[in-house]
Amino acid sequence: MGFGVVGIGTDLVEVERMRELLARRPRFVDRVFTAGERQYCEAAVNPSERFAVRFAAKEAVLKALGVGLGGADFADIEVVRAESGKPDLKITGRAAALAEELGIFRWMVTMSHSETMAQAFVVALGDDRLA
Repeated sequence: MGFGVVGIGTDLVEVERMRELLARRPRFVDRVFTAGERQYCEAAVNPSERFAVRFAAKEAVLKALGVGLGGADFADIEVVRAESGKPDLKITGRAAALAEELGIFRWMVTMSHSETMAQAFVVALGDDRLA
């Protein structure tokens, strides 16, 4: 049938740069993150780490879609969590339209962060004949 990896993406974000950005531009959070993401991140003692790793995941999705910044709204890409804590992605809007054009039907994401760095890796699975 031709199902397989349609795209991959990874991104690395410095937590300190995210912390500085959040302090300088408070509206950035509202433009980039969904209400669910904001609620989850702001519940942490140090929300910068959680925001940074989610931002990395959003950029990794854009790379997997083969577009750069501006290819879709960041808020169209949401990191959600299963009850087990496993991260997953909810794709809507322009990002979902791009994924549909590419035949993407499933996303896999892994994220990791420390006090200083945040990294995400995304795999887009679908009908590789359409990619």
